[in-house]
Amino acid sequence: MEKSEKIWMDGKLVPWHEANVHVLTHTLHYGLGVFEGIRCYSSKENGSAIFRLQEHVDRLFQSAVILGIKVPFSNKEIHDAILQVVRENKLEECYIRPIVFLGDNKMGLNPKGVDVRCAIAAWPWGTYLGEDGLEKGIRVRISSFTRHHVNISMTKAKACGYYINSILAKAEAHSDGYDEGILLDPSGFVSEGSGENIFIYSKGKLHTPSLSCSNLDGITRDAVIQICHELGIGVEERNITRDELYIAEEFFLSGTAAEITPVREIDNRVIGSGKKGPITDKIQQTFFEIARGSNVDFRKWLTPV
Repeated sequence: MEKSEKIWMDGKLVPWHEANVHVLTHTLHYGLGVFEGIRCYSSKENGSAIFRLQEHVDRLFQSAVILGIKVPFSNKEIHDAILQVVRENKLEECYIRPIVFLGDNKMGLNPKGVDVRCAIAAWPWGTYLGEDGLEKGIRVRISSFTRHHVNISMTKAKACGYYINSILAKAEAHSDGYDEGILLDPSGFVSEGSGENIFIYSKGKLHTPSLSCSNLDGITRDAVIQICHELGIGVEERNITRDELYIAEEFFLSGTAAEITPVREIDNRVIGSGKKGPITDKIQQTFFEIARGSNVDFRKWLTPV
């Protein structure tokens, strides 16, 4: 990790090495907290801008509501603090991590009365699944781990503790020589990757798992759907079975960290031609044009730093 200079903690900027918490921090022990992953992109023509900042801040607060956490700052205060962190660290491009977590004034499973704290960090972070993956595609496997049941953990919250499930799937995939794991929901339908939404292209249209399949309502997922509407590519949200992934013409993952990453192989089965397909390429190109400010039709998604 390439460190930046300052992190925003509970309303003020502190040096990176001073942004510490106590070992008895409630969220460290029990996992109740919410966070976001956000990207800032740069361009020669338009400078630096944060991609879909307001949507990310809104989802952070929605996640807090779902988990019953009262954020001690307003939506606008967090929005402005994110911009402040990027500016103060003089970052042209970066990954941004706001987190709302419970403090160390009380232990036990009842979170009532535990201090709610907030932090925002930003640092340079390149392509999550590798530059080579963006161009040539990655190898994935169906995970032996199942995604959360919708009434065991409320899957529309981007919650800290939920990511144990993701870590297990990711670690398993890596140990078996794959780049990523694909999780099924409790009914056996395709859900999502360890940190990405899923799209396949088949029979003349794009398909993505319904949001009832224990998957997160991804902001990049929504961007892909809107981009497809603009490009005239049909999109269907529905239940998708595992074997449909095997016979897809194209397959890609979407997410803030992963951006638009093609999948070239799943469970030792080659997808399509074994390289990034033309539909995926078109969507990926359009996504980066938007993120870097050269597509005026989606300029509203960018918040200048």
